[in-house]
Amino acid sequence: MIEALRTAPLLSGLSDQNLERVSSRAVRQVLEEGQWLFSQGDPARRFYLVRKGQIRLFRLSPDGAEKVIEIVSPGQTFAEALMFLNAPRYPVCAAALEPAEVISIDAHDFAAMLRDSVDTCFAVLGALSQRLRGLIGEIDNLTLHTAKSRVARYLLSHCPEDRRAFELDVRKGVLASRLSVKPETFSRVFKQLTEERAISVYGAHITILDRDALTTMADLADGTELDAAPCMPVGRPR
Repeated sequence: MIEALRTAPLLSGLSDQNLERVSSRAVRQVLEEGQWLFSQGDPARRFYLVRKGQIRLFRLSPDGAEKVIEIVSPGQTFAEALMFLNAPRYPVCAAALEPAEVISIDAHDFAAMLRDSVDTCFAVLGALSQRLRGLIGEIDNLTLHTAKSRVARYLLSHCPEDRRAFELDVRKGVLASRLSVKPETFSRVFKQLTEERAISVYGAHITILDRDALTTMADLADGTELDAAPCMPVGRPR
């Protein structure tokens, strides 16, 4: 389990001794597709590292509507920032998008370990700061760009320049919610991009036909750097 923990950016800076300590209190959990890991409002006593599959983090409105907040892929952690709060509760629900495996980490003991070592604390804070930077970039994307621009930015961020295609491995409805786009608007944007010959779509297979056009739609023509969107890794490049 130690090697698995070491792969997470949040934990990669820990010493072998600290990794041993974390591992001794960690638990592997296997989830079936659709199985919930925790509910919004549950006491947040543990945080998680995804080993296999994908975990959907979402909030439920009073009328039962679902808003996808994040899709977490292998190698990523989630709910870790809550360990710095007193009597924290999960602000979201978590469920497996597909068969998944996670490592559950004791948040209280992890926080105690940070109090014992300033160097360890700064290593973890550095990783959290990097994640915060990604979240700020995502907020900009969601508030400053149109639905079409958001979809274009997503497509570009998941298909590196040396590739032409990738596979969506999550339902389009989930992705639409993740991008804060209504499902009907998402479908309309995909249709427009196809008609404009910017992309071709065959089932879940997406091919980039005109990267320059997508770049313009994404408002990146001025040379603005496109972040890799660490909290939005929904598709596997091919």
